[in-house]
Amino acid sequence: MKTLHIALPMIALLFLSLVAFAQGPGGGPGTGGGPSLDSAEEVHLLFMRAEEKLAHDVYLNLGVKFPDYAVFSNIVNSETKHVETMLNKIVQFGLTDPNINDGPGEFNADNYGEYFTENYNALIDVDAAEIPLLQALKNGALIEELDMHDIIYCPEVIVETVGDITDEYGCGMEYTDAKALIRSYGNLLDGSENHLRAFVRTIETTFPEEYPYLAQYLSQEEVDEILGR
Repeated sequence: MKTLHIALPMIALLFLSLVAFAQGPGGGPGTGGGPSLDSAEEVHLLFMRAEEKLAHDVYLNLGVKFPDYAVFSNIVNSETKHVETMLNKIVQFGLTDPNINDGPGEFNADNYGEYFTENYNALIDVDAAEIPLLQALKNGALIEELDMHDIIYCPEVIVETVGDITDEYGCGMEYTDAKALIRSYGNLLDGSENHLRAFVRTIETTFPEEYPYLAQYLSQEEVDEILGR
């Protein structure tokens, strides 16, 4: 299980300190003074655009399969805003949106398309599970745990494929000092925490034997702190 090196309850402190740092003078990459990013910031922003689309598309699919459970459709609406937020940042920094015409479950090959397609197919494939609804809810919670890591730190697949990024500190919210990104990533984190709570609440209410929820990607301590336990 992947463990973050900064406890998630420290996100607010991290967020405030990074914003303060980003407000310094200058207009180069990461200073917050101009619309430019370095290559690590760019690859991470484009990745997060696709990862938010992944969450949206999975919840859209699962919402159709389980129409009696509003948690999926409710969070789809939020994920639509997250996708739009990342698109707005792409436009702001003069980049090209890699997913502009892709339908549900479709991802651009030039932006980790194979990675996202494989994950999409795995996350919607719940019919063969012992309890399909439970698996679907756990998959939703897993997406949110993964998303929180990938917002703050460099996603594992980027570290594995980009030669000049050697560890999880090489991109992400902790890496950048561009205040526009920091603010947007901070909002995504807030949303992911709320979504995780919603999925866990639905899991534990619908399936009491699943209490307490067991973390799937973050550490149990981090998840429990998000859940207020």
